[in-house]
Amino acid sequence: MPTPPCLLTIAGSDSSGGAGIQADLKTFTMLGGYGASVVTALTAQNTQGVQDIFPVPEAFVARQLRSVLDDLPIRAAKTGMLFSAPLIRTLARELEGKAFPLVVDPVCVSKSGHSLLLPEAVETLKTVFLPLADLITPNRPEAELLGGVAITEEADVPKALDRLLALGPKAVLLKGGHFSGEVLTDWLAVPGQKPRAYQHPRLPNPNTHGTGCTLSAAIAAGLGHGLNLDTAVDQAVNYLHKAIQTAFPLGQGIGPVNHLHPLR
Repeated sequence: MPTPPCLLTIAGSDSSGGAGIQADLKTFTMLGGYGASVVTALTAQNTQGVQDIFPVPEAFVARQLRSVLDDLPIRAAKTGMLFSAPLIRTLARELEGKAFPLVVDPVCVSKSGHSLLLPEAVETLKTVFLPLADLITPNRPEAELLGGVAITEEADVPKALDRLLALGPKAVLLKGGHFSGEVLTDWLAVPGQKPRAYQHPRLPNPNTHGTGCTLSAAIAAGLGHGLNLDTAVDQAVNYLHKAIQTAFPLGQGIGPVNHLHPLR
């Protein structure tokens, strides 16, 4: 049996298991990878929201990362919750010169509205970390924050994509979940190419906790398997669509997507 590709998530822990490190590791496994993790923060969290956050000290985050990279042949990585400017600068130093693709999910706010990135860290994320990314995966509010442009209709998308590419990542996937309409569109932009649209019907299932984490982890998994970016995004979008389609109610709030749907 061939060895699965080693995939790394650098993100926060979700104690309820639906997002963050837990969602990433489930996704890696279901898509045929071996998952490793670097925990940036602990959250007291459930389907109703985030009750508290305990940031992991920057030096220990760096120690985790060095331990993994010194030993495992990482084929692709993704980041999620980075929380603070000092942590972002620490990770940027450690990841400089990386030999694997990096997917950056610029997590700013949880599904329940809790801030997962300190306001003073936004500029550091833009100037220090995004240039390291092979792909960033902002949703609409994140794209507006990072790009400094309002996105009120489809005609605003090309300008927003250009603003985000100007921050230095090799590619941008602007997710369509925060737009209205029965058909949702995710836009993939690469410098010098016409943006590609990935369209899928809006699903009525309200259980969508962990969608952003899951999508970025699925893209990283595809890249770790050696897929090109277009194919990795296409595979990831389809995986997430089915995970939402088969998501189940859990707890008293927004339930998680169903990472295990391929087993059923």
